[in-house]
Amino acid sequence: METPEDKPVIGTLNEGSLHSAMKILYTEPGDQLEVPIDGYVVDIWRNTQKENVIIEIQTSSFGSMRKKLESLLQNYKIKVVYPIAIETQLRKSGNKLRKSPKKGSIYNIFNELVSITGLLKEPNLSFEVVLTTVTKIQEYDPKLRRNRGGYRTVNTALKEVHSTQHFHGIKDFTRLLPSDLPNVFTTADIAESAQVTRQIAQQMAYCFRKTNIIEEIGSTRLGKEYKYC
Repeated sequence: METPEDKPVIGTLNEGSLHSAMKILYTEPGDQLEVPIDGYVVDIWRNTQKENVIIEIQTSSFGSMRKKLESLLQNYKIKVVYPIAIETQLRKSGNKLRKSPKKGSIYNIFNELVSITGLLKEPNLSFEVVLTTVTKIQEYDPKLRRNRGGYRTVNTALKEVHSTQHFHGIKDFTRLLPSDLPNVFTTADIAESAQVTRQIAQQMAYCFRKTNIIEEIGSTRLGKEYKYC
């Protein structure tokens, strides 16, 4: 996929929001933008001989679009594009860019999937996870609590696209489960094998349990035990 540097128009949008830049990256000739459909406004409507799909760029909570998805998935194919920052640059007022110690990964998608598990088996729903580098512009705000450092993010800009992964249905997400899990496993096993936090492992287990990929079969002092259905 082309990066912002490959398209001259992106240069100006990079000074705007991450959402706007991602929308430009995904827009193709003939696409319609900000189209009202069945009472909702969609980001991109692609209606061609090759493809008929709604493309939604989501840079915030999936829960906020649950009702929209529930309504439109009855009649339309929807691709949700979700950027995850694997590297973040911070620019505070008057200071040089510095790297944030926080790094995301493909597994952060489960932070959001937990809020729409009831839709993950919908045949019309797919996801494209875009791994990125972003720049967060921060300004000092004396009204913020001290434990937030006094700085708030006023804009997040797309700097680079590293790769994308496509997922069509919950079974595609199972490829993120470690292949070396024992027959009976816990979220601790997932966390260790996938090298993710226990919280993300729990979110993974929740999504797969809710969609009948795995089932809970017991509980020990190490946590709940699961096996594949």
